[in-house]
Order: sequence, then C-alpha cells, then structure tokens
Amino acid sequence: MRRPHAPHATTAKPSTSPPARRRRGAWARRAPLLPALLFMIVVTQLPFVGTLVISFMRWNALDPNDRGWAGFQNYKAEFTDPQLRHSLTTTVTLTATVVLVSLLLGLGLALLLDRKFIGRGAVRTMLITPFLVVPVASALLWKHALYNATYGLFNGTLTWLWSLFGSDSAPQPDWLSVAPLMSVEASLIWQWTPFMMLILLAGLQSRPTDIIEAARVDGAGSWHIFRYLTFPHLRRYLELAALLGTIYVVQNFDAVFTLTSGGLGTANLPYTVYTTFYQAHDYGQASAEGVIVVALSIIVATFALRTVSSLFKEEIR
Repeated sequence: MRRPHAPHATTAKPSTSPPARRRRGAWARRAPLLPALLFMIVVTQLPFVGTLVISFMRWNALDPNDRGWAGFQNYKAEFTDPQLRHSLTTTVTLTATVVLVSLLLGLGLALLLDRKFIGRGAVRTMLITPFLVVPVASALLWKHALYNATYGLFNGTLTWLWSLFGSDSAPQPDWLSVAPLMSVEASLIWQWTPFMMLILLAGLQSRPTDIIEAARVDGAGSWHIFRYLTFPHLRRYLELAALLGTIYVVQNFDAVFTLTSGGLGTANLPYTVYTTFYQAHDYGQASAEGVIVVALSIIVATFALRTVSSLFKEEIR
C-alpha cells in the first residue's frame, strides 16, 4: 500500500512586526498635519528667528551707514538704560496688580454665580460681556465715557453727590493725569475679571458634590467648607487663571496706547517696543526688547502648560 505524498513545505513570508506597523500607522495619522505644521513654522518661527538675529545687530534707520554686528550691546542697553528699566518695572507692576485684583474679584463673582437664583443665566451673560469687548474699544470707553474730566461718568457722579448737599464746587479731577497707572489698571481689571471668573466657575462646578453634602451633614459651615474643601480644589484653577492672565496682560499694548500714550510713567515693555521701532527707528534695540517680552511670556507659558497638564491628569484619575 502506497503512502500518500506529504505536501511540499512552503516558505512563509516574514510578517511585518507590530512595532513597524504601529510606526507606519502613526506616520499615516500625522502626515495630514505636516502642511499645517510647516505653515505654522514659516509664519511664526521664521519671523522670530529673524527678530532674534536683528536683536544682535546695530541697525538704526536714521543712520543707515552705521549698521553691523553689535553682539549683546542691545541687551546691555536694555538693562542699563534707566528709562528701559522703568518700563520693565512698570510692566511687572501693571501685570501683577491687574492679575491679582481681577483674580480676587473673579473668585468672588464665581462663588456668587455658583449659587442658584432667579436670573442667574442673564447675570452671568452680563458679567462676561466686558471680556468680549474689543480691547481698543474698551480703552476708548474708559477714556471718554468714564475718565473724561468734562463729561465723564466719574466726575458727573461727584457733581451729583456734591449737589445733594447743596454744593456747586464738586472736585473734577483729570483721572488720567492724577492717577495714570491706576487708571490703566482699572480698565484692564474690568476687562479681565470675567476671564478669571469663567475659569474659577468651571472649577467650582467640577467639585465633588457628595463630599460637600457630607461636610454639611457633619455640621461644617460655609467658611470651613470653602477653606478646607473648595479652596484646595480651586488651587490648580487659580494657578491656571493667574498664569494665563499674566501671559496676556504682560503683552498688553492697547490700554496703554489709548489711555495715556505711554506718558506719565505708564509705558510698559510692549509700548516701549513700539516707540523704539516706530519713533526712534532703532530696529536692533526694538528687536531686543521684543525678544525679552517673548522670553518672559514663554517662561510664564511653561508654568501654564504644566498646570493644564496636571489638571488633565487629575480629570483622568
């Protein structure tokens, strides 16, 4: 009896390893994003590299023959010139004041809006409105409708109050001259308080309600709940609001330019960059000032990104 022939053994083709397939899949997913990435690099990074190179150059349009490599001379002038140092100090003071005050006001408004009452949606919409106003329009509103010494709301209110006591000699201060930096800070606080309120309100609404209810059952008062439960929960949101607010306020130009035109000690770094470039026509010095503003923003943005990533990690848990 003949045995059946065994089938011939065929050589199997080597299959693609899982890591190689994963790499190809990752590139296939990222490939459509490459044009957008290249466009972003061309639009944002190349101009910054050009600005960085110019910041090390001696380049003033009023003296075109004196152009060359200056090294760190522009940066040295930035930190040794008293006027430039004053603009840096003004930037820090303006940013710190606006962020801290708007953060405290935003926290108070967020705590109020976290309660249920009739018309809460309408009140929330009205409180958000200042943040939606165009920055230049906001500054013009404060300059003409509120600060104007002749027909402004503040002086009109003083006139009305004095008239209640039969006096016609109400004080009519020129607010932009009496308190210029405070006037700029007030307009920015009005604009940025809703931004802080929105972030903190989102943090309040993400609190675990069961823990709050258990604390109330155990006899904890509103202050103890805020101190030991609400405030620790809001710490990350407070940090995020402060960091994001700092990134935007440190680059503010509209309010300073519109309200005071940088006069009376209100010139911050962005306004100084503007005057150095468009009035002094010193491109090298203006570029060095712009690089310093970008560096400060990047430092703050790094902490903001870390805070955001920690928030996401907590949400995933």
